[in-house]
Amino acid sequence: MSHRLALIVFVVLVVGGGLVIGYLTAPGDWYAALEKPSFNPPSWVFAPAWTLLYVAIAIAGWRAWKSDSPRWPMRLWWTQLALNFLWSPVFFAAHRIGLALLVISLLLATILAFIAVSWRQDRVAAWLFAPYAAWVSFASLLNASILALN
Repeated sequence: MSHRLALIVFVVLVVGGGLVIGYLTAPGDWYAALEKPSFNPPSWVFAPAWTLLYVAIAIAGWRAWKSDSPRWPMRLWWTQLALNFLWSPVFFAAHRIGLALLVISLLLATILAFIAVSWRQDRVAAWLFAPYAAWVSFASLLNASILALN
C-alpha cells in the first residue's frame, strides 16, 4: 500500500470510527440530567475538538506504521484507539461512570506511553499526541468530577 493511501485509510478509520461511535452513543437525557462541574465545557466544543484530535491521532498512527522502528509505537497506538472507542459506550450507553473513569485512565496512560516510546523515534508523532494527552487529562478530570457529583 502506498504511503499516501495508507494515510487516507488511517484518517478514515480514526475520524470515521469516532463519528460512528459518537453517533451511536450520543449524550441523551441521562447525561443531560447528571450534575456536572462548573468547568464542564458547552456541548458544541466536543465535536470540533475531537475531530481535530482524531486527525492528529490518525497522522501519528500513520507515521508509526510507516516507520522502520520497533513495533511498540503501533501496539500502543492500537491500544489507545480501542480504549478511546470504548469510553463513549461505557459512559454514555452503559451509564457506567466509574468504569468509564477506569477506561479513560488506562487511555491516558497509553497515550503517555505512546509519547514516551515515540519520542526517541519520531518526535512529530509524539508531539501530535501532546494535545490529545492534554484533552484526555481534562476529560479524565471531568469524568472523575461527574462521578463524584453523581
